[in-house]
Amino acid sequence: MKTLKLRLKDKHAKQLNQLSSSVNFVWNYVNELSFKHLQRTGKFFSAYDLAEYTKGSGEFLGLHSQTIQAISETHAKSRKQFKKAKLRWRTNKPKAKTKSLGWIPFKKSAIKHLATRQSGKKALKSTLQLSLAKGQKLIIELFDSYNLALYDLNILELVQDARGRWYACITVKNYPKLEHGTGQVGIDLGLKEAATTSDGDTLTVKQTQKWAKKLATAQRANNKKRVTAIHAKIKNTRKDIIHKFTTKLVRNNALIVVGDIKSKSFTNKKTKLAKSTYDAGWFELKRQLDYKCKHAGCRFKIVNESYTTQTCSSCRQISDSSPKGRAGLRIREWACECGVTQHRDINAAKNILAVGLDRLAVGIPSL
Repeated sequence: MKTLKLRLKDKHAKQLNQLSSSVNFVWNYVNELSFKHLQRTGKFFSAYDLAEYTKGSGEFLGLHSQTIQAISETHAKSRKQFKKAKLRWRTNKPKAKTKSLGWIPFKKSAIKHLATRQSGKKALKSTLQLSLAKGQKLIIELFDSYNLALYDLNILELVQDARGRWYACITVKNYPKLEHGTGQVGIDLGLKEAATTSDGDTLTVKQTQKWAKKLATAQRANNKKRVTAIHAKIKNTRKDIIHKFTTKLVRNNALIVVGDIKSKSFTNKKTKLAKSTYDAGWFELKRQLDYKCKHAGCRFKIVNESYTTQTCSSCRQISDSSPKGRAGLRIREWACECGVTQHRDINAAKNILAVGLDRLAVGIPSL
């Protein structure tokens, strides 16, 4: 199973905003109903129980009956996941303090793929038909970068981002398996370079730094629309860069090993490295590698990276010249006592790979 995210044309925004208001109404109703039932009986409502109280409401709300069922199922699942008796209210009123982004779920029986056509030299556009109440249909057009005609559509959720744009998150079944190579690679995560591999490849993000001046200008002008657009640009560009890097790694390797560095160690006030840490996108990098490796059948390991920077990957010894602590962060290359000049990040990545190969029992070996 794979989820594809495709953008809808902006002409659908008005109608989708109206439907999302109906979805929010159902959510708030089952949220209050479940909480009152818990107070009276001490028991939680299941999604099946909630269906009895929402039966027939789709006719008045303009929603398909299975859409209402999907809302109840999501509510029951979220309440159990977050271990709360009552979840947050949903509202899409512009003046609300905590405005909820639009969300409209559809089950498989309410989705029909109508057509996929060529638009331009390479771009594709697809048309989907979604069932609403009493035989009503919603025809949506979206920019199709995957060619939906090749897949079996399972479920679909229409979601809204902070800029008011709508996307279709479509779960498909027959997604082609990503093939992996036969190599092995270790990855050292850092701030100067977001990631450095044992093969010498690097990942540079630094999108926050690139857009800092334009973001500051928009913030001083109190241009909220422009600020939101810049943040979206930073996020999407960072994710795209990481996607290309992780896909290349999976295609070339059968084993990928990453150090267990945590953002919390660098985001406190004393370090003054919070902005650089968040911009590096370590969590997103590991998240993408995790699911891509599972899909491709590639092994992915997160290991303890203690002393991997200080230890020479050639002689397996910690010399006096090796970088140590925060004072050694500026040292990018160092000469070991064995005579080998080591690049800080590549050396660490080689040692991380050695740890992933379970060779720590006899020290970190030569690679």
